[in-house]
Amino acid sequence: MTLASGAFHRSQRNTPARTTSASTIDPHKGDDVMANHPAGSEPRTGTAAFDAGSGEMPSWSELVSEHADGVYRLALRLSGNTHDAEDLTQETFMRVFRSLKRYKPGTFEGWLRRITTNLFLDMVRRRQTIRMEALPENYDAVPGTRNDPEQSYIDANIDPELQKALDSLPTDYRVAVVLCDVVGMSYDEIADTLGIKMGTVRSRIHRGRAQLRKRLQSSEGILHYVG
Repeated sequence: MTLASGAFHRSQRNTPARTTSASTIDPHKGDDVMANHPAGSEPRTGTAAFDAGSGEMPSWSELVSEHADGVYRLALRLSGNTHDAEDLTQETFMRVFRSLKRYKPGTFEGWLRRITTNLFLDMVRRRQTIRMEALPENYDAVPGTRNDPEQSYIDANIDPELQKALDSLPTDYRVAVVLCDVVGMSYDEIADTLGIKMGTVRSRIHRGRAQLRKRLQSSEGILHYVG
């Protein structure tokens, strides 16, 4: 089972999730994160129709309206905080805007996932470089800059303990687990998105899940990984 299909369950009482909004994006528009829809389940519209050759590319405003929520939710799962998620969403659509004329019918959602994921990885690498170059002598005393965990994860409608467990994973493992268990991408799709071998994908997901399970089991029994 996957995160998106309910692999994580509360072992204690359920608590209604509070809802807020980030900018003009509604993170609660559906529970999936840019989820794949079975072919033939409903008439193709928007970019799906364009990819299938049965429609024109939507206008820019229609494109943003169709995909902004999904991009934001994926960015929030990866980054763990609303500020970075909003920045990543804006950067993703800026990249799309510059490249849209060169886009050929294929899998538009897959293209968006690849852009969002690569921008996130670039952000992580950039920050790691900055930290190494500007690390103060008393770095152990430097306070963290992460937002309050509960407030940061509200918009994703995801349990704070689960998001904290995801955030604790090494970046490569977190990305692989999110793309597989939250987004629902296949190993082939993940390998293509990240530009890595299938064996590397399997290894990262296996190790990431193992670490995630261990962290959740140590969270006072609040959440358990079923799988």
